[in-house]
Amino acid sequence: MAIEFHNVVAGYSPTLTILNQLSFDARDGEVTLLIGPNGAGKSTALKTLFGLLAPRAGEVRIDGRDVSGTPPRKMLDAGVAFVPQGRNLFGSLSVLHNLELGGITLKQGREERIAEILARFPRIRERQHNQASTLSGGEQKQLEVGRALLLRPRVILIDEPSIGLSPILSEEVFRLLRGLADAGTTVLMVEQNVRRALKYADRALVLEMGRLALDRPAAELLEDPDLNRFFLGGGKS
Repeated sequence: MAIEFHNVVAGYSPTLTILNQLSFDARDGEVTLLIGPNGAGKSTALKTLFGLLAPRAGEVRIDGRDVSGTPPRKMLDAGVAFVPQGRNLFGSLSVLHNLELGGITLKQGREERIAEILARFPRIRERQHNQASTLSGGEQKQLEVGRALLLRPRVILIDEPSIGLSPILSEEVFRLLRGLADAGTTVLMVEQNVRRALKYADRALVLEMGRLALDRPAAELLEDPDLNRFFLGGGKS
């Protein structure tokens, strides 16, 4: 297993617990989708995995190694990239400068890797000298993902990739994530556009009140006539 949570307890203060003994796994080379009602702990799980929150109990493991509470910089070094919700670009800087900053920790080969990213995203390449703030929502999301890929991560954590995007642009982002998984990258995704995301995922994990309520193949859940209850609450039968 690429990612494992074992009875993880975490929150934003000693009196605010969000994850309540959460246990799940995300497998190598798959797109694993976290869904559930607001406040279920989906984004908190990503932040805990990336080291932005330290678990108060339990373990977070990658490839069997305990990484609980490891700082984000070391998680990057370990091959884990995080694309948080919303826009996280330097809007006043050019596309190229954003990519250069994304690869600032690379000791060598940064220019070659940037060239690879620009080749992978033709629209970004066309606008590489434009300010990032002038890009469309879909282009900005491509830039964010491209910047994360500079470090050639084995694991990508991505929170609400389709937020603010049109259905067509959302499909482009989901296809990109599917392609990354097919090439061997492990993708752990939080997404509210559940029906569309399920078409590109391998597995769906339903969270409720910080616990795992359901673990099912994505295709199977997509065909469930009661799908809505799994992300509006009431996932347990």
